[in-house]
Amino acid sequence: MNQKFQKATHFLLENANPSIKLRVKKEILGSITEEEKTTLKSQILQEKIICYMAEKQQENGWIGLGFHGSNKNTGQYDNQETATKYMGEKGLKGTSILDKAMDAYATTSLTDLCYETKGQYYSEFEIPAFGQNMIRSACIARAHYDDIIDIKPQIDVSLESFRRVTEVDSILDVSRPSNKYRLFNNGERWPCRYHLEILAFTDSWKTESNIKMLAESFKRLMRTDRPEIMNTPVACWVGHAVGPLWYYPEGYSISTNAINKFDADGTRRINFEKVEWLCRCGLYPYLKELQSEIEYIVEHINDNGICEVPFYENEFRGWGPYAGLQLETDWKSKMRKSCDVTFRALLIAHYAGIK
Repeated sequence: MNQKFQKATHFLLENANPSIKLRVKKEILGSITEEEKTTLKSQILQEKIICYMAEKQQENGWIGLGFHGSNKNTGQYDNQETATKYMGEKGLKGTSILDKAMDAYATTSLTDLCYETKGQYYSEFEIPAFGQNMIRSACIARAHYDDIIDIKPQIDVSLESFRRVTEVDSILDVSRPSNKYRLFNNGERWPCRYHLEILAFTDSWKTESNIKMLAESFKRLMRTDRPEIMNTPVACWVGHAVGPLWYYPEGYSISTNAINKFDADGTRRINFEKVEWLCRCGLYPYLKELQSEIEYIVEHINDNGICEVPFYENEFRGWGPYAGLQLETDWKSKMRKSCDVTFRALLIAHYAGIK
């Protein structure tokens, strides 16, 4: 491990939240005793947000009264999707609270009202970039329970969806015009955020050919040579038009936008989640845009091992269906904020294979 990463590791093990210490030891260093795991998990379970989730856990294991984010009956953390993703990121696999929540995913029918679809099952095999089972499967993957709950069909759909990008000329080939906007064709495939999340947090699909296919898919999604198809709005048809689960249009960018790397204020900011997920998928050797972002991150690790790269705060603090990286209990001190950012930088370097 180079000196920057050694200092970053030391900084985190000295100053970070128990969940970050747990993941540094287990995930990055690959060196943790059972006693250390037990002690750190016990500390995490005592944190305010985790205790709140435990209070909201129902008898069948479901957390709160919601599924896909907050609503009038449920807040930021007392809904099943956010809660299970948060606990997965906190490293709580194998604890009673997360085991019970995962058991709820395994035993609750997809037509149950808790999925907030009024008893309808929207098939991920028929409707591109949509379906409550894609959300459910992403939660299972994010919490690392795919070795216990079978989500192989959803892993396959995720791969098929990215592969479809490489088989057609553009998103226009998998969608049709309608009165207001285009609609995905029934039975087609096209990738969304949840497909990538499933692939990022599972390993069974990772062969050289699949990784190269995924890299080629992103190269096509990131092209900017055809402005007429970039960011084409497409909806899903379920008897009426609905928004997809954050599908990926042509014009996708790892950076701030597809044209340049700077925000309106002239600052280049990192989207940590995008970079981390792509690295987890093994794409670092294949995407020059990804390599550039990681180089920028590493350049901003200072002599004390603290990452000071500009980033989007809401990406960390806005825990919900489409964001959430903060593991420190709060950012009332600069130290806690630095621990969260430095941990993500170190994690990205680890999954990129940079030593």
